Amino acid sequence: QLQLTVPVAVVFSPGSVPWDLPKPLPFRDVQEMELSVNLRTGVTSRYEIVYRSSTAQEEAALNGATAREADAALRPLQDASLGALTVYVVPEASSVLPQGISVYVGKHRSALVRAGGGLATLHTRIQQLTQVMSFTASSITAAFSDRAPNSQFSPDVRRHLKSSLGYEITFSLLNPDPKSHDVNWDIEDAVNRYVQPVLDKLSLVANFSVDSQILYYAVLGVTPRFDKESSSFLLSAHSLPHVINPVEARLGSSAASLNPVLNFLLYVPERSHSPLYIQDKDGASVSTNAFHSPRWGGIMVYNVEAPVSPQAALPLRVDVDMVRVMEVFLAQLRLLFGLSREELPPEFLLESLGNEGLADWELDRLLWAHTMENIATVSTTLTSLAQLLDKIGNIVIKDDVASEVYRAVALAQTAVSELAMGHLQLAFQASKEAATSSERAFFDPSLLHLLYFPDDQKFAIYIPLFLPMAVPILLSLTKIIRETRQRKKEPTKMD
Repeated sequence: QLQLTVPVAVVFSPGSVPWDLPKPLPFRDVQEMELSVNLRTGVTSRYEIVYRSSTAQEEAALNGATAREADAALRPLQDASLGALTVYVVPEASSVLPQGISVYVGKHRSALVRAGGGLATLHTRIQQLTQVMSFTASSITAAFSDRAPNSQFSPDVRRHLKSSLGYEITFSLLNPDPKSHDVNWDIEDAVNRYVQPVLDKLSLVANFSVDSQILYYAVLGVTPRFDKESSSFLLSAHSLPHVINPVEARLGSSAASLNPVLNFLLYVPERSHSPLYIQDKDGASVSTNAFHSPRWGGIMVYNVEAPVSPQAALPLRVDVDMVRVMEVFLAQLRLLFGLSREELPPEFLLESLGNEGLADWELDRLLWAHTMENIATVSTTLTSLAQLLDKIGNIVIKDDVASEVYRAVALAQTAVSELAMGHLQLAFQASKEAATSSERAFFDPSLLHLLYFPDDQKFAIYIPLFLPMAVPILLSLTKIIRETRQRKKEPTKMD
């Protein structure tokens, strides 16, 4: 039974206080919502809301020309702890929000809400905001995917990566026709400019390593279909799953890795199959000319313009437009981590992220999900270990294995209590350490050899050794017993 507590501060600027407030400012309110994952797992979401008036500094910040400027000015004035939300209510006639926009969600952990309609309307908007900026019923259910029935999931849930201590990201350039194309890409500068800011924010979640490679004569393994109308080659949606296996055999990145590997491939079609376009299930061309595979990565097809003169010298020099490529790869990276943005009402406005690639509240969403997933993993792992040890009667559990089990249980309980108090960062750290300890206990080398050496295998190994020696010994014992009985039956001679 988990309780997820979200601290929410609702700040009223002058002229925005609803007329039907039940108490004078400031005051507190608590809203709870129950969610049942299954018969043995239940989650209570608890929103602890503090209503108060704005300070002079906050009023000055809210008088900014635009919502973006107000969001930047308010950041140092609000609660910066992970998981905490701040909602600023502005008057209905305020010009800080664009026309027709009632709710603005910034880059950080705050939002602007236009007043109007009384307390009931404000409660509805706050509830919508907390669903957007913290967690939803679907994200909670997805975190307990090992325990919940599959019917509760949308297809997108299976796309998300499982929680891990580290991830490896590999960018690969596939050039199947180096005689025709001399492809150059500035991957190092592109990673530093576009990917590294996202990974810096995600460093709290896990450790990341990034590498790149260029593979020559690496083909997709699927022959595209030629379309006479467009004079181009097409890859249909049903053939895309067959593309990955032949390519993955050439990558070689996941063979020596203990962490999940994310593969992002840029494929420059060979001259005989160019231009190459990807079609969706409806037969329409995909605008990005890319596709992704759940929990694996993504592939983008980068077409090269044909030379104007047929006598052009080969190979043609190709300079990859890294801005267009990295936009696609970053979008796929967000999808793999479950950071896709949900459809919102038209009166909602989300701030564009720019080069940051990840908002602060999106990081909180990821931490909420990974914390619950880690707790579920600890529970499942330790339960499996206990059931396993019950089946093996002669097992010896070392002290270090027992200490890891005790440590995992204690840290999991700490994570649950920190979640109930609204301390998201402490809860996540405790859950991550608990998951590590439970895995160490389950895969301890002193336990593994007993898993694969049960009693029936002992008989199969030792009987061929002892049976050849046991047969003459048993025959000799039988002979000795027979002779002893015969001696007892013979009459004793008297002198």
